[in-house]
Amino acid sequence: MKILITGGAGFIGSNVADAYIQAGHEVVIVDNLVTGNRRNINPKAIFYEMDICAESLSEVFAKEKPAIVNHHSAQISVPLSIENPLKDITTNVYGWVNVLQNCVRAGVKKVIYISSGGAIYGEADEYPTTESYNPKPLSVYAINKKSGEDYLYFYRHQYGLNYTVLRYANVYGPRQIALGEAGVVSLFTEKMLKGEIPTIYCYENEPDGMIRDYVYVGDVVQANLLALEQGAGDIFNIGTCRETTTMDLYREIAKQLGINNEPHFGTARKGDLHRSLLSCNKAKTLLGWKPETELKEGISQVIKYFKEQK
Repeated sequence: MKILITGGAGFIGSNVADAYIQAGHEVVIVDNLVTGNRRNINPKAIFYEMDICAESLSEVFAKEKPAIVNHHSAQISVPLSIENPLKDITTNVYGWVNVLQNCVRAGVKKVIYISSGGAIYGEADEYPTTESYNPKPLSVYAINKKSGEDYLYFYRHQYGLNYTVLRYANVYGPRQIALGEAGVVSLFTEKMLKGEIPTIYCYENEPDGMIRDYVYVGDVVQANLLALEQGAGDIFNIGTCRETTTMDLYREIAKQLGINNEPHFGTARKGDLHRSLLSCNKAKTLLGWKPETELKEGISQVIKYFKEQK
């Protein structure tokens, strides 16, 4: 079938596009290349360099008539969303609603919406956090991701648009750009390969940094494959349910690179959560999905990727 992927030139979206093509699907990619990269685009995909806010998006839908839309396009920086809320709203709300409107007009059968389990729950009282926990967003980014889910519920009720929501933990892997908190694995790896010392941001009395749930992109891709046929009208956490502090991350990367330097330390930034850990039992039970890649192996793949880029 034909699948349109927004953000398909980006880190996760391009990996998903490759998997869909390998599975025999036709893939159409819409990406403005602001954070995506042309080299990530599978040559077998149809590509439109376009912003999801553009009115001309309707022409793409009318021409390509996708059966499924996989929505990876997003403004992903939590600090930036706090510093510039309107920019985040433009992409993560206005752009998303533009996509949904076109889905309805073009008769799209299903939408796979990428949300953020790593941010949407806020400082959750339930730990690890399940999908039934009432989200308490603490950043503009998280608020708008939750809003995106609410729009899906409305569009299903009003227009019968089917959907599956995947709430990602902190995704890492090859092709990730070293961009702030969203790409900490790539950021640390790139800096250390250059002989630079990364900075660990932390709260007072938490010297090892924040606790996060790091899930490998290859495992995330498998969730997107399963969501094509399963998970109708439902929400799933996609993570590992394993705690990793920023210092744990630093030590593993440093160990694999043979580096003995201690990191720099900085004060936590606006929007940084103390901890985030996702329960993925629902995805295991209803999607048949589970994470397969250990952090050690995933980091080795990231290091290999960066070395190959030289």
